[in-house]
Amino acid sequence: MGKVVVGLAVGVAVAACAVATVVVGRRIRSRRKWRRVVGVLKELEQSCETTVGRLRQVVDAMAVEMHAGLASDGGSKLKMLLTFVDKLPNGSEKGTYYALDLGGTNFRVLRVKLEGTRSSTLEHDVYRQAIPQDLMTGSSEDLFDFIASSLKEFVEREGDISELSLDRRRELGFTFSFPVKQMSVSSGTLLKWTKGFSIEDMVGREIAGCLEEAMTRKGLNMRVAALVNDSVGSLALGHYHDTDTVAAVIIGTGTNACYLERTDAIIKSQGLLTTSGGMVVNMEWGNFWSSHLPRTVYDIELDADSPNPNDQGFEKLISGMYLGDVVRRVIVRMSQESDIFDPISSKLSMPFILRTPLIAAMHEDDSPDLEEVQRILRDNLEIPDVPLKVRKLIVKVCDVVTRRAARLAAAGIVGILKKIGRDGSGGIAGGRSRSDQKMRRTVVAMEGGLYTGYTMFRDYLHEALTEILGEDIAQHVIIKVTEDGSAMGAALLAASHSAYPVDSVQLL
Repeated sequence: MGKVVVGLAVGVAVAACAVATVVVGRRIRSRRKWRRVVGVLKELEQSCETTVGRLRQVVDAMAVEMHAGLASDGGSKLKMLLTFVDKLPNGSEKGTYYALDLGGTNFRVLRVKLEGTRSSTLEHDVYRQAIPQDLMTGSSEDLFDFIASSLKEFVEREGDISELSLDRRRELGFTFSFPVKQMSVSSGTLLKWTKGFSIEDMVGREIAGCLEEAMTRKGLNMRVAALVNDSVGSLALGHYHDTDTVAAVIIGTGTNACYLERTDAIIKSQGLLTTSGGMVVNMEWGNFWSSHLPRTVYDIELDADSPNPNDQGFEKLISGMYLGDVVRRVIVRMSQESDIFDPISSKLSMPFILRTPLIAAMHEDDSPDLEEVQRILRDNLEIPDVPLKVRKLIVKVCDVVTRRAARLAAAGIVGILKKIGRDGSGGIAGGRSRSDQKMRRTVVAMEGGLYTGYTMFRDYLHEALTEILGEDIAQHVIIKVTEDGSAMGAALLAASHSAYPVDSVQLL
C-alpha cells in the first residue's frame, strides 16, 4: 500500500511539474512576443527621431531648395510658383467684394463689406452649393454656367442690383484649388483636374476667362480681380489683420505654404517688376524632399501603395491625410510580431480606415483606463478587449508619429524664415550673426484642422520652433490662426487688386 501511495505522489508531482513547465513556457513565449512588440516601438522611435541638429539640417535644406526653385523651373522639388500677387490687403480697402471658392465637390460664394479701416471681425455672407456629379465630368461651359447662375442668385439677394453704376463692375476673388499655371494675378491655365473632376475640354484653358464668359451669358456684371489658391488666401487674410504677416501655412488633410518674397530674388523671372518690390510665392511645399527627413519602412510602404509614389514626400510625413495610416501600419506590424490582437481584425488591413482625427482622440485620451482608445479600437477596427498595456503602447505610437510630423512642420516654417532673413541668422546668404542684428516681429498665418484641432500636434510644433530658433529669437515669431482664408482672403485680394481707386468705390 505504501508503495502505491509513493507512486501516486510521484505521478502527481511529475504531472504538476509538467503543468508548471507548460505554464512557464507560455509565459516565456509571451514575454518574448511582448519584447518583439516593444522592439517595434523602439525601432519606430529611432527611425522617427528629430533631434534639434537634424531639424536644423531640414531647415537648411528647405531654404536651399527654395533658392533653387526661384532660380529656375524644375531646379528644385519645390515648384516656387509665381502668384503675381504683389499687394496684400492692409485694412485700408473699402467697398463690397466677392469670393468664389471652388476646391472640391461643392463651392462657396462669399460677400464681404469693407469699411476702409481694419476690423477684427469682417461682416460677410456665405452661400454653399453642391456640384451635381454629372457637371464634374461634363463640359466646361455647363460647369461654369451652373456656378455663374448661383453667383447671380446670390448677388440678387442684395436687393436692387441697379445701385451699381454701369461703369463699375463687381469684383471677385476666385480661389481655384487645382493645379494652375498662373499668367497674371487674375488669370491662369488649368494644368490638370483632381478631386473627382474630369472635364477634358477645360485642361489648358484660361480659368478666369471661362468664368467671366459664363457670368456674361448669365447677365452678371462681374470681373475676376484675383485668381488664387487657398494658402495665398490665408496669407491675405493674415496680412489684413496684421501687416507683420510674411507667410502662411496650411496643415490639414493636405499641406502647403506661401510667403512674401523680394522680386529681385526671383531669378527665374528676371526683369519682373512690381510696385511693391515683392510678390507672394506659392511654394507647393508638400513636394519638398531631403535626405535629412526621417523616413521609416512604414512611410516607404505607404508611398509605394499611394496613387503618386515618389511624389509629395513632405506632405506624406506631416499632413492629416497620412498620419493615421502610418499608425495603422505600425499596429499591423505589431500584430504580426505577437498575438496582442488575437484574432487579427480584417479592418486593420484596410488602408486609411484609421483617420487622423481618431489618432488625435486616442493620443489625447486622459482617462485612467484609456477608455476612448478602447472605444475606437472596438468600434472602428473591430478589435475588442484590448489589454491596458497594449492600449498604452498604441498611444505611444500615436505620439511618436505625431511628434515627428509637428517638428518637421516647424522646421519647414523656420526654413521659410531663414530664406527671407527672419530667423535671426540674416537669411540664406546673410553673413551676420544673431547677436549683431535686431530680430523683427514676424507673423506666420496658420490654417488647417491638424494644427487647430489637434492640441498635441500644435504643442509639439511650438516646442520645436523654440528649440530650433532659441528662446530669444522664437519670442519674435508668432503663429496666428486664420479662419476661412481660402474664401475670405480671396475677397480681400479682389479688394487689394481692384481696378478702381479706393476713393471711387462706393459701399453697396
